[in-house]
Amino acid sequence: MADMDNKEQAELDQADMEDVEEVEEEEAGEDVNSKARQLTVQMMQNPQILAALQERLDGLVGSPSGYMESLPKVVKRRVNALKNLQVKCAQIEAKFYEEVHELERKYAALYQPLFDKRSDIVKATYEPTDEECEWKADEEEELTVSGQEEMKEKAKVEEEKKDEEKEDPKGIPEFWLTVFKNVDLLSDMLQEHDEPILKHLQDIKVKFSDPGQPMSFTLEFYFEPNDFFTNEVLTKTYKMRSEPDESDPFSFDGPEIMGCTGCPIDWKKGKNVTLKTIKKKQKHKGRGTVRTVTKTVPNDSFFNFFAPPEVPENGDLEEDAEAVLAADFEIGHFLRERIVPRAVLYFTGEAIEDDDDDYDEEGEEADDEEGEEEADEENDPDYDPKKEANPPAECKQQ
Repeated sequence: MADMDNKEQAELDQADMEDVEEVEEEEAGEDVNSKARQLTVQMMQNPQILAALQERLDGLVGSPSGYMESLPKVVKRRVNALKNLQVKCAQIEAKFYEEVHELERKYAALYQPLFDKRSDIVKATYEPTDEECEWKADEEEELTVSGQEEMKEKAKVEEEKKDEEKEDPKGIPEFWLTVFKNVDLLSDMLQEHDEPILKHLQDIKVKFSDPGQPMSFTLEFYFEPNDFFTNEVLTKTYKMRSEPDESDPFSFDGPEIMGCTGCPIDWKKGKNVTLKTIKKKQKHKGRGTVRTVTKTVPNDSFFNFFAPPEVPENGDLEEDAEAVLAADFEIGHFLRERIVPRAVLYFTGEAIEDDDDDYDEEGEEADDEEGEEEADEENDPDYDPKKEANPPAECKQQ
């Protein structure tokens, strides 16, 4: 009887040991998974690893899956017929954009009188009437009675200050310079030595190519007489194409800029801000004497905008020149489509606030996602905030 009890106890002990081993194995597995997660997080924080991964993924985009090769010959023939139809669609789409360009030209003529009046107000050749200056605020923006009284008091003080001034400002001083400084894409191009010149910028106009001529548009920058150059107008012309490339018709996605040409600037003596003079010391190898040499080199300036890189006939460009042109095309489009039509809203900052609102929405979503990730990490029993606060050395160096 005792032997039976001992046997049963042994079996129970063995079963308990198996349970313990299983638990230990599970815990060990969880520990390995936790370490793997931490290692993955650290790797994904390394910019070099991310760049390599992105390069690998980019290489996979558009790569054949093998499906087309597996299709029967008769099906491949029909797919080729669909591709030929797609080419015809691209050709029709090109015609559509040509007609859109004609509409742009038509409506540009309707907008221009309004833009001309805007220019007259900016440069003080026309003083708007009281009726034209009255701006009706939205109901949400209406001031309270106390607020109205406060505004009246401030307006009275400002009027008194104006009376004390010797000269009242004419028009809207520094209108276009303020627009440029308010827009990141343009302010990045500005240098301190450009600002005194752009104070004399009175207007920017967009001129479209004439009917029957190749598609293009010209940006015209009008300057009042100044101490820097003699030009009254500086121009930048963008040549466009709205037809599929015969070698790659499926890449067509609307009109694209094919090249641009600037204009010479007739700088007054010593006023060319696109060049700077530097002095270098040179030592003679034989005699050991030192002399100072003066050299003229290119200088960063907004006005380099009017001297873009030339595109060779074969279309091949160096990498740096290609990057400059890509940025140039983006700026040209932005001036034509946003800045010129809505200049006053970029002057006041209202257009910029609208753009920022779009980004804020994305940012809030990103913040929410980050918050969820942080909550998951805090709930993870293996999460160590010290490790997260001190990333690996290679991450810090980047």
